Amino acid sequence: MRGIRGKKVKVVKEGTLIATVDIGMTTNTGYCTTIDGKFDNSREGFEKFLHMIVASKNKFGCTEIMVGYESTGPYAEPLAQYLMDKPVKVVQVNPLHTKRLKEVNDNSPGKTDDKDPRVIGDVLRLGHALSVVVPEGDAAYLRRLNNGRERHVGERTALLNQIQQLVFLIFPEFKKVFKDVTIKTPRHILKIYTTPERIRTLDKDALGEEIRKRSWGKFGMREAEALINLARDTVGIKEGVAGIALDIQHILVQLEALNAFIEELETEMKKALDRIPYSARILSIKGLGVVTVAGLIGEVGDFSKFRTQAEIMKLAGLDLFEISSGKRKGQKRISKRGRSLLRKILYNAAVGTVRKNGIMCDYYERLIGRGMVRTSALIVVAKKLLRIIHAMLRDDRDYIQNYESPKRVVIKKAA
Repeated sequence: MRGIRGKKVKVVKEGTLIATVDIGMTTNTGYCTTIDGKFDNSREGFEKFLHMIVASKNKFGCTEIMVGYESTGPYAEPLAQYLMDKPVKVVQVNPLHTKRLKEVNDNSPGKTDDKDPRVIGDVLRLGHALSVVVPEGDAAYLRRLNNGRERHVGERTALLNQIQQLVFLIFPEFKKVFKDVTIKTPRHILKIYTTPERIRTLDKDALGEEIRKRSWGKFGMREAEALINLARDTVGIKEGVAGIALDIQHILVQLEALNAFIEELETEMKKALDRIPYSARILSIKGLGVVTVAGLIGEVGDFSKFRTQAEIMKLAGLDLFEISSGKRKGQKRISKRGRSLLRKILYNAAVGTVRKNGIMCDYYERLIGRGMVRTSALIVVAKKLLRIIHAMLRDDRDYIQNYESPKRVVIKKAA
């Protein structure tokens, strides 16, 4: 090959079709690409991409088109939605697969926009594509509501953590009276009075009556007296208290707005579930509420599209795997390759159903009795819940506690 070497090509002009060949003794493998493969996230860009791949299909005499993308976030959703009613098959690729295969592509861990499509193509050729589940109608609406609620609940948790830290700075003894400063009564006190300097000047009887009314009798005079006495001798910081008080009041306003919005989201979830006939089937399971069922339907979409329970387990990432070699038998674990939010919803649902008198309490206790750790037992309960829901909707039946499937009668032929 020394005699046919040429100079290094420094620039590939725009519009050039790049064809590469893997040379073999009997068969060569070709790969075509173009430097002008980028397109915008707009109708014009999507149409440009569709025209490009349809033209390539016709030119090379292919029978179908498969469009694959890496499922790494919300940015692919508009394109997937656009292609759904087009003459193409839309699939997605697990980012973990592309991460592990990218070094095989060019023996480099590098990741670039030009390299990623080639790696995704390699994954598709190996047959590791995943179907794209796009919820429609009220199921799509529930997914957006659930995603919004999940995000805002996370924001609320962060604000509650911040307010506990700030209260500790100026009034560490506050938690001796109210162990949880995030509930309504202590939040009201912090909003109105905020600092120990203000609290120590209050009248014990007036504060006690205010606390009693706010807590519906749960707290009262005893808490008011303790709070005033502790405020008079607090070890909280003395400098910059006004700035911290301003921060606390601002956080409390944010919390009120977040709580109101989360309640609005949950109300919309209830309305959407009322429009979905089969939601009543899932709600018939004791321990599953509106938020849980809305999350399940939003994440799964149409349950009827999953023919087997194994398919829906894979979507949730609850399918099992093990790593064994030779005589070593690996421990079975869940793959965690599916939708993480669906897995979280099922886990929380399992926690709710294993409580005392819960529908899965006895089953859970049996698992613990066999020596299974609690977290693993909850995962097993979550898997059973998903199987039950799938079977209920498949057979169009409500939940029946302690249901026993009819035993098959085997009739032996006479000899």
